Amino acid sequence: MTLRAPSWLRDLAGAWVFYSVLPCWPWLQPRFERIARFAPWIGLVIGGLQSLVWLLLAGSGWPSASLALVVMALSAWITGGLHLDGLMDAADGLAAGRERCLEAMDDSRVGASGVQALLVVTFLQLAALLRLGHWAPLALPIAAFWGRCAPIWAINRFPYLREIGTAEFHRRHAQGWREAWPALMLLLVVVVGVLTLPLGASYRGFLLMGIGVGAVPAMLVPEILGRRLGGHSGDSYGASLVLVETFTLLLMALLCKAG
Repeated sequence: MTLRAPSWLRDLAGAWVFYSVLPCWPWLQPRFERIARFAPWIGLVIGGLQSLVWLLLAGSGWPSASLALVVMALSAWITGGLHLDGLMDAADGLAAGRERCLEAMDDSRVGASGVQALLVVTFLQLAALLRLGHWAPLALPIAAFWGRCAPIWAINRFPYLREIGTAEFHRRHAQGWREAWPALMLLLVVVVGVLTLPLGASYRGFLLMGIGVGAVPAMLVPEILGRRLGGHSGDSYGASLVLVETFTLLLMALLCKAG
């Protein structure tokens, strides 16, 4: 039995299916049109699961290095490696130059630039999580949220590079900056909660700092990639997401150290 549901709820169910390998919602037919607007919501769920696993294992005495590797592996598994694949393909495309960019990204083989990009991102995320330490469970959902805001910026700011592509439907169904409203609503709820809940000053300060710094790479990374490539594709959407997650974690780690 399939329930009748508004289009936004079906898009949310579609986002759940598209952006994760988590079980589908029963009795609700997903729709795959304006799902990018709900990607930050899915990111918050994924980041929350990472935080939960971190806290559970930390309570069992696991060291920070092991915790960082486990939550990074968990993210790769939950997303099906979708965005990491985009990162590697986009890196190969950028290395090939604009004339051969799309050809390099379409190649199923991963080049040296793609492998290097994956290694650099992995090491940077690991370093940031190790530096964050007990702050990591708070940082992970923030980074996952802002990472999934980056494609919204890319979709609305740049044309799609291919006439037909697996992610072309994002651009075709987009309704301008209305796509950002679900993310802004969620951000407002989180900020109000941080300001009103009985949190310690250090926790409140860290959360507000993370929420603030994540907005910068969420805009700059897809903007820079879009200008370099002359537009965006599904691969560069994924690359933007991973890079924003990485830079957000790094910025929080740096500011946490400074504090």
